[in-house]
Amino acid sequence: MDANDGRSNAPEEGLQLPAAPEGPHVPAQQPAHPSPPPPPPEPQSRPPYDPTEPSTDAYPDARIGVAALSLRYQVGAALAVAVVAVAALVHLGMVFLHVAPSNTVTKQHGKAIDEWIYPEFEQNWKLFAPNPLQQNIEVQVRADVRTADGSPRTTGWYDLSAEDGAAIDGNLLPSHTEQNELRRAWDFLTATHDNDNHPVGLRGTLAETYLRRIVVLRLDRDDAAGAGGAVQRVQVRSRTTNVPPPEWSDEQVSTTPEYRTLPWWPVPADEAAGGVR
Repeated sequence: MDANDGRSNAPEEGLQLPAAPEGPHVPAQQPAHPSPPPPPPEPQSRPPYDPTEPSTDAYPDARIGVAALSLRYQVGAALAVAVVAVAALVHLGMVFLHVAPSNTVTKQHGKAIDEWIYPEFEQNWKLFAPNPLQQNIEVQVRADVRTADGSPRTTGWYDLSAEDGAAIDGNLLPSHTEQNELRRAWDFLTATHDNDNHPVGLRGTLAETYLRRIVVLRLDRDDAAGAGGAVQRVQVRSRTTNVPPPEWSDEQVSTTPEYRTLPWWPVPADEAAGGVR
């Protein structure tokens, strides 16, 4: 077995290796030293705090919004918010008492509640199981007109409710006028007139004027007086029919229409040619 097996690259004992040839001495390269880290940046001096400037990250404690106002303006803003909050609470309370069932508060302060609600905030609904409409009420009108040649003529009955119903039927976006104007005007009149169709107080007179102007405008739209004619008097009536009960019900109601006819109302000259617009 060869003694040099496993270490054939090692020089044998006593074997002299040739000396390296002499030549110019080359110094060994020293490892380069890393450059020192740059000095930390000096802290920047920030300008003095100005309360009129908006808050930034440089001033995390700067006040914003109402807190940035002076004390006098803060007090004024707080008072304005308090007034608005109190008014909103009073309004919500009045509306609730108006639509709530009759109770001790509404019996004692009903006049004050009505003065607050009418006419701008009127609510046509009631809380706690309101009674749904069980009748169809149609508002109709006819007129005495003076034609273009000066002769008088009485028109037939115009069913204004049917005209509104035809305008609403199939209309995805019916107007508030078509849905509510005539209906609310008739409700207003019946609530302010007695059973003999006499107005009760100033609100009754106001209801007559309001309904008269509406029907005169509708007659003008339907060209009831004809070309060159003018409406001189109008008469309004309602046709009320009970809604038939369902087939499975044993309830029996009359389907015969009932009429409520109001007296003739003269039309002022400024309305005769088409109503106040």
